[in-house]
Amino acid sequence: MTVRLLLWSLADSKTTLDELRAKLPPLPEGDAWISDPTTECFGLISFSGSSTELEQIRELVGKDPEIGEEFELET
Repeated sequence: MTVRLLLWSLADSKTTLDELRAKLPPLPEGDAWISDPTTECFGLISFSGSSTELEQIRELVGKDPEIGEEFELET
């Protein structure tokens, strides 16, 4: 199983963390939005491989994620 980790810095984005939270699309079960208000970072941990919600986040933030990594889940 592949796990995707995507992280955006909101420090120089078009939106704030609070504005983004209010507009987050629902995720497939098991996926999760993550954030760190101290560093103004926002992200997604995805187990589903779905990318439908990413276009909406790219539009809200105004850029692609700074970090986009895929990992194999060790079981």
